[in-house]
Amino acid sequence: MSDDDRERPAGTGRLTMGVAWALLLLGLWTWGREVTDVRHGMSAPTTGDIAAVGRPPDPELPPAHQPLKGALPQRVDIPELGVQAPVVARGLDRRGAVDPPPFDQAGVVGWYGSGTRPGAAGTALLVGHVDTETRPAVFYKVSTLRPGATIRVTRADGKVAEFTVDDVRVLPRERFDAQQAYGTRQSGRAELRLITCGGTFDRATRTYTANVIVSAYLTGTAA
Repeated sequence: MSDDDRERPAGTGRLTMGVAWALLLLGLWTWGREVTDVRHGMSAPTTGDIAAVGRPPDPELPPAHQPLKGALPQRVDIPELGVQAPVVARGLDRRGAVDPPPFDQAGVVGWYGSGTRPGAAGTALLVGHVDTETRPAVFYKVSTLRPGATIRVTRADGKVAEFTVDDVRVLPRERFDAQQAYGTRQSGRAELRLITCGGTFDRATRTYTANVIVSAYLTGTAA
């Protein structure tokens, strides 16, 4: 956690995340009505606009696996980050915002339960906190993922859907593009998004300046 995070006044983290999920709501509202195939952007985490600075060449990625039948997600594993987290379905709160896991469950990942199930055709959304008022949370390091990394989602049907990361973007809030964040990248694929806060912490507004969007697609299954 950065020095800025440690020096925040009590309660700042909650305000920060409240604004972050309000932005996610706006993206979902647009995505649900205007979802289209979108072009690929630059890969790898960035600051500011969608650009890559000094990143290594992207690895050759495996072909997409045929989408699976829908099944509820139970756990997400990201071996490169040491993340092993339960997944719970989340909906919208009374204000219409996506309701993330509560702060006392900062190690839990939320799945947008009204959307696509991980492994099925379409784009499944997994959301998680980047931090709390006192410590890093489940998606604290997702911005460090690179194309080729593996994300595994254990499902209620006993199958493990294996996804390969193909794109990581940091989308500034002032130029947030819902289609780039949530739109299906290639028609017919089973895709996955990991979504959290990113950029830098703005002391003036007590919010993060961007959102991290990790895109992955189904490349295999395991029992």
